[in-house]
Amino acid sequence: MNENIKVIFGLVGGLAMFLYGMNSMSDALQKAAGEKMKKVLSFLTKNPIMGALAGALVTAVLQSSSATTVMVIGFVSAGLMTLPQAISVIFGANIGTTMTAQLMAFKISNYIYPIIFIGFMLYFVSKSEKVKNIGMVIFSFGLLFEGIEIMGGVMKPLAGSPIFTDLMGKVAEIPVLGILLGAVMTVVVQSSSATIAVLQNFASQAGPDGVTSVIGLAGAIPILLGDNIGTTITALLASIGQSKNAKRTAIAHSVFNISGSILFAFLIPVLAKFVQYISPKGNEVDVIARQIANAHTTFNIVCTIIWLPLIPIMVKIVMFIVRGEDKNVFADSKPRFLDEKLIGQPVAAMFLVSEEIRRLSEFGAELLKKARALFENGNSEVVRADFGRDYGTVKNLHDSISSYITKMLSSGNLTEAQSEQTAGLLFVTNNIERISDRCFDMSVVLNKLYGRKKALSKSAVSELGECFDIADEIFEKAMLSVENGDEDAVKKVSKSKDKMRKTQKKLSKAHLSRVKKQDCDAALTPDYAEILHSLDRIADNCIGIAEEASDNISFVDLKAEAESVEENIFGGAQCVTV
Repeated sequence: MNENIKVIFGLVGGLAMFLYGMNSMSDALQKAAGEKMKKVLSFLTKNPIMGALAGALVTAVLQSSSATTVMVIGFVSAGLMTLPQAISVIFGANIGTTMTAQLMAFKISNYIYPIIFIGFMLYFVSKSEKVKNIGMVIFSFGLLFEGIEIMGGVMKPLAGSPIFTDLMGKVAEIPVLGILLGAVMTVVVQSSSATIAVLQNFASQAGPDGVTSVIGLAGAIPILLGDNIGTTITALLASIGQSKNAKRTAIAHSVFNISGSILFAFLIPVLAKFVQYISPKGNEVDVIARQIANAHTTFNIVCTIIWLPLIPIMVKIVMFIVRGEDKNVFADSKPRFLDEKLIGQPVAAMFLVSEEIRRLSEFGAELLKKARALFENGNSEVVRADFGRDYGTVKNLHDSISSYITKMLSSGNLTEAQSEQTAGLLFVTNNIERISDRCFDMSVVLNKLYGRKKALSKSAVSELGECFDIADEIFEKAMLSVENGDEDAVKKVSKSKDKMRKTQKKLSKAHLSRVKKQDCDAALTPDYAEILHSLDRIADNCIGIAEEASDNISFVDLKAEAESVEENIFGGAQCVTV
């Protein structure tokens, strides 16, 4: 095989293994972190410093600042995070992404295969999900390094090529060329971690003297700066079609990296000397990988320190670039919170699902009220139109949530506990939809009555109001049980269900009494019984919701999680947040 083709295949093959290892490690880390991810994510909406720390931690787990930025854009677009909060998280994400470069700087060539073997055995032999996830983290970590080793092996001939050496010399002399090269590489690969890993490996190749790096730290830093610019493209692409605040968030990411790169482009000698001072000493080829990692970390920490107090100015900049406000961004019948890009991030996705189900339940409660209004307003056309609109909204939202949850379950990213929780939330969604169907059934019966020029007596409508009151009460209790994760929910909701049945018996007897006195048409008895049966089935659906709560199914509420963590840390003392 031609030598050049070998080099190309080696580079793309090694890169593929690196990216696969990094993505697998990210998925396994998320599963291993499990519920702890909720605690980390809960601080995303706190003050700027906590937001930056949370952004760094989340990115360290996700192994990608782009993934964190996409998640934040989704939260901002859904209105769950303000623009200043999102900007602080993105600053932290840029620090967190340097963790990968620090890991890559370790020299573990002799231990890669034992690491892969240990990880594989833990994953293959263990029956514990937690141990299997830890095994996959170790296995993926080994693959990641093996990919780097493959790329390093095929780059050795390049290091000895006079043409390539001259090209690298020009990059060192003209920083703009290095910045452009780094930006283009990252845009193509869509991962700054990968391009920085390639840079570390290539810089570790010896030049003609066998001691100094083929590119040197001064030549590597411009490429590093370009990598930081290129990684913002992913965020900009993720913001397409999102709200204006989401676009502003993506642009803030770009402004952060571009402004930092421009600043450091004039300070390359200063940065190089500082990095050499704080890094291990030795032959350049032996320590340059760590120097590049330290340069990457220094760049992002310094930029964060500069920009963190200037968040109000950043907000003004992005508001100037993207002007105006969103108009009617969300139609009622469209999901407001669900974001397909976050399906691979289970905790974030479950949080969005919880928010959407809360919204669905509000429409369900409103539908119950409008079903009652249909009876009380003589099947008014205006009320019927409102009822039909809300019924259509519930059906559309149910379909969207069900589809989203199905994709989550089939993604393979959920732990067993998360799968159970997500499936439980799907059952809650289904029961809300069934409640809306029962309301629709009652509207159909009422429509048939008016079609036959028949109507329930005022007494019957007034008495039905008692059942509707109980239905409202039982639905509210059922949803609160899921909100609070109430294990005794079934008992509480069952009491209301018993109250419903007693009221229905009383109403049935009252109807028969009116028929006997000829105050009501006997022909309406089956219709009246069907309406009562629909209300009884609504109560059954509410018990179904409560049963999920009794099985430890509850909404993922990051704000409540943050308050809980604060209480544990500060002993219940109130915290002042900015």
